[in-house]
This record gives sequence, structure tokens and C-alpha cells, in this order.
Amino acid sequence: PNFLIDETRLDIRLEAESATVKARLAMRRNPAGKAGAPLILDGVGLETRRLALDGRSLDASEFRIADGKLQLLDDLPARFMLESEVVIHPHLNTALEGLYRSGKMFCTQCEAEGFRKITWYLDRPDVMAVFTTTITADATRYPVLLSNGNPVGQGRNADGTHWATWHDPFPKPCYLFALVAGDLRHVANCFTTASGRQVELRIYVEEKDLGKCGHAMVSLQKA
Repeated sequence: PNFLIDETRLDIRLEAESATVKARLAMRRNPAGKAGAPLILDGVGLETRRLALDGRSLDASEFRIADGKLQLLDDLPARFMLESEVVIHPHLNTALEGLYRSGKMFCTQCEAEGFRKITWYLDRPDVMAVFTTTITADATRYPVLLSNGNPVGQGRNADGTHWATWHDPFPKPCYLFALVAGDLRHVANCFTTASGRQVELRIYVEEKDLGKCGHAMVSLQKA
């Protein structure tokens, strides 16, 4: 790739008929890439509300969107922060790629190229980034908010929504990104690592499937 993404910060607000996705991408030119190459990001079905470069909002003359690609037209520095805000419609997503509704839950399926249906991105497996994801949704309908990594924060808002932030410290390609929001239950157990550290394990399921988690937990511990 001509560009790399070191850090990805996502702020995803889930509504009944839409989702707003704000992304902050800490980017840099790839020393092994083509010098002077333009930045071209992947995106499908995104209603683009805002684009910003290092905090400055871009006007329509500074980028081009066509055929599932977003191209920035100006020269870019060696390192920069790219921000975007898009709106998507998971309840209309019947392709089961990207972010979609499954029954009463929100789910994602990003392998192999589904992440481009969530936000503008370098949707390819050789771009590895550290992800921090904040999810906001109705606290009654979606009491459990899950994403990759470790839970690092949560809280409630005055409008009846709540939020949870997850941080994955290991760089990963975007096709491994995952999000689930719904009315789920969990079974819990623990695991002691080789260094003696206690790790909590949870498997989340719909309530009707709580009795089916024993084998999955044992398999996880053995793995």
C-alpha cells in the first residue's frame, strides 16, 4: 500500500434505522510505497457528512468520490490525521456484509471486504492498525455492546443511551473488526496464563442458548 494506518478510532452511534460512524485515522506514507501517489480509500454505500484533514474540514474541491473510491486531490504530508463522518443503514443491509441488523441485534461481517461498508478505509489485509471503538446505543434495546479487544470504559447518557469503549492493543487488518450490540447474556469463567495472570473469559449468547456454552468455554480454555 502507498499509505499505512497506525491507529483507528471509531465512534459508532446505533439508531433504529441508521448508524453514524465517525472515524479518526492516524495515517502516514508507506516508505515502501510509490512516492507521490494519491490517497485512495474504499467505501460502499456511505453517506458522507464530513471529511477533515488534521482538523480542517475539506470542501468538495479537495476530494472526489466515485465508483466506491474516495480520493484526496491535494498533496499530503508524511503523517496526518484523516477524519470522516458517514451515515449507513444497517436495517436495509441484506448482503450480510459490513454492519447489519440480525433479528434484534446489530452484527458485523467484515471478511473479506465488508469493512468498506462501514467507513472509508484502506480495506486490504496488509494494512494493520490498532483499533479503539466506542459504541453508543439505546440502553434498553441493546444492553450489551461488544467489540474487539478489552473493555476500557462505559457509561450512560441522559437521552437513554449508553456507551462502551473497547481497545484492541494488537494491530489488525480491518477485516477482523467485529461489533455486536443486543440483548445478550453471558457465561463466565477464567484462565491462568503461563505467567500467572488471571484472565476473565466470557461467552455472550442469546438467553435461549445459555445452556449450550459449556463446550465452547472448555474449548476456549484449552486453546
